[in-house]
Amino acid sequence: MAEKSKKQQNIEQEEKKQQQKTEENKEKVTEKQEVKKEDNTQAEQQQAQEDDCEKKLAESQEKYIRLAAEYDNYRKRTMKEKMDLIKSGGEDVLVNILPVIDNFERALKAIDESNDVEAVKEGIHLIYKDFIEYLKQRGVTEIETVGQKFDTDLHEAVAQMPAQSEEQKGNVIDVVQKGYKLNDKVIRFAKVVVAQ
Repeated sequence: MAEKSKKQQNIEQEEKKQQQKTEENKEKVTEKQEVKKEDNTQAEQQQAQEDDCEKKLAESQEKYIRLAAEYDNYRKRTMKEKMDLIKSGGEDVLVNILPVIDNFERALKAIDESNDVEAVKEGIHLIYKDFIEYLKQRGVTEIETVGQKFDTDLHEAVAQMPAQSEEQKGNVIDVVQKGYKLNDKVIRFAKVVVAQ
């Protein structure tokens, strides 16, 4: 019986070892499954992050394309408006000059028909005053010249003459052609004679 008990003990021990090995294997399998689950979860999270990034990138690209299209439309619209302004901008000036042309035509007719020279002169002077007033309303002003210090920003010297006094040196003594400003911008330099 002692042999049987030893055998039985051996068998029991073997069975216990087998059970332990089976349990260890089960634990290893469980651990592997858990690791696999974690790996799958991490992969799913990574895939979700990549999908989210791709979605955000696609949205950004779409916004960029829309913004570029809107800017292009804006640029085209403003260019068209600018071209329209350029085409019709001179219209206002021309419409307001037409009455001056009408007055000149009347004056020319009066010159041919009238014997009163003084009346014709007076009419021409009135037309000139009207035209100068129209230019002033549009911001065009004459550049002051005679007696002023020569200024290269306003004047263009076409001749020099000897100064009659020391105070006159460097001053404008005569105007060959008047200069004009549009607001503060010189649109035509005054051609002047300068004392030296």
